[in-house]
Amino acid sequence: MLKLKSLTLLFVLSLLMGCNTPFTTVKDEPKDPEPVVQVTKEESAWQQAYGESQDHKQNTLPDVASPEIDLEKLTQPAPITDLWQRIRNGYGILPPTLHRDSQQQLTWFVKHPEYMSRVVERARPYLYHIVEQLEQRNMPLEIALLPVVESGFQPFAYSHGRAAGLWQFIPGTGKMYGLKQNWWYDGRRDVIQSTRAALDYLEKLHRDFGDWQLALAAYNCGEGTVGRAIKKNKKAGKKTDFWSLDLPKETSAYVPKLMAVAHLIQNPEKYELALSPIDNVPFLTVIDVGTQMDLALAAKLAEISTEEMYQLNPGFNQWATTPDGPHHLVIPVEKADVFQQGLASLPTDKRVQWTRHKIKTGESLGVIAQHYKTTTAVLKEANGLGSNTIRAGRHLLIPIASGKPSDYPLTVSQRLVTRQNTPRRGDKKIHTVRAGDTWWDIANHYKVGVRQLTKWNNKAPADTLHLGQKLVVFTKGKSTSSNKRVRTINYKIRSGDSLWKISKKFNVSVAQVREWNGLSDRTLLKPGQNLTLHIDVTRQHSSI
Repeated sequence: MLKLKSLTLLFVLSLLMGCNTPFTTVKDEPKDPEPVVQVTKEESAWQQAYGESQDHKQNTLPDVASPEIDLEKLTQPAPITDLWQRIRNGYGILPPTLHRDSQQQLTWFVKHPEYMSRVVERARPYLYHIVEQLEQRNMPLEIALLPVVESGFQPFAYSHGRAAGLWQFIPGTGKMYGLKQNWWYDGRRDVIQSTRAALDYLEKLHRDFGDWQLALAAYNCGEGTVGRAIKKNKKAGKKTDFWSLDLPKETSAYVPKLMAVAHLIQNPEKYELALSPIDNVPFLTVIDVGTQMDLALAAKLAEISTEEMYQLNPGFNQWATTPDGPHHLVIPVEKADVFQQGLASLPTDKRVQWTRHKIKTGESLGVIAQHYKTTTAVLKEANGLGSNTIRAGRHLLIPIASGKPSDYPLTVSQRLVTRQNTPRRGDKKIHTVRAGDTWWDIANHYKVGVRQLTKWNNKAPADTLHLGQKLVVFTKGKSTSSNKRVRTINYKIRSGDSLWKISKKFNVSVAQVREWNGLSDRTLLKPGQNLTLHIDVTRQHSSI
């Protein structure tokens, strides 16, 4: 055992001594070089084509700043070029489904595309301005189409109820909304002022009723009529929307007509309507000329016809702007610069022509004013007169038109000449108004309708007749004297009266009472007001 341990110890010691011996480096013996094998590469297609090897260097482009992309502009819709599309986008009244009454009105418009074509052409100068005004007030753009229903976009339209202009204002409502009406000027026909007044009135009605269809109905027949109809339905437990109210016949068709027109404009292709585009750009601009101005001269400066000048400025009744203002003229945008240049070079005393009139014995200021188609107020102002007293032998300065009457085709007098000379069926007669004449008496004498008679003479049944006034009448047969059974009476309205009650009392129709007195559906009756009635004495239940 001891011997085995000794042997093991000797073995371990020998290992330790071997670990301390340094390593011996063995050098590799040189090897024979390997033979180089040359490989012949095949030519590429590039080398075959161009005779040289292809350059494998990467091409680099110079640094160029990339243009910045405005993401906001990319997301903006394309500008609207057609005014009709702008109107469609602004609708706020038209219901998704047309009411059956509107559908009936739509049928008429679809069957008369030539009417819509005429209306579009009449609307062309005015429509952009109306749309602009509506958008500024945040009002629904169906209202821009209201003149289609009111006047067919005819600025000289005049109804049997004495309503005038695109928006058909009656005299009283026009005055309430700031529309002046005098010999020189009628603001109801002024496109700029009447649009402002109409939108003021419609906004007021919308505040009253809280609904645009009810506001439109009230614009037609008066807020009192709509208010009473609402009150009646509330009392009966019925709905109070427009379609549920019992309103006058004209008003019941009025709102459906507008809805029909709006629907047609929204879907022209569906109804095969060739709707002529209207550029979505301003057509007209307003220029303050500062003083009274001859309209024929203004047209010449603007390089447009006198007729176009009146179409843009239909508020002016005579040959010049109003002496005491407004002195605003509506001019096509494209003619504004040339007009203002011409105006700047024209002295103010040359904008109206003047003549000297020597006062003759027996002449009055009124007679002289009538002769020169002006007013006594203008003559007094032009000549510094404090009263109407004038003396024979002295001179007056009088503003006169630069051209002949036919050069001013749309003055009140020239429109009357055109209307009275329009060819019609029947024999044309001239009636000179005598003392005591009324529209009804004259119509009855010639066996024609009052509305016919007034329309032939550019008047309304409520317009006043003047001694010596010339009226045209177209008769079918021999005229006869007035029926002796018919008597004209004045009836004073009492509290609680209505047109229906009055018509029943005297055995006449409501339409006749309206016609005789020039009343429209929107006219309110007031206690104490006088009505003219032409009654058949043989049909009365009691003594008159």
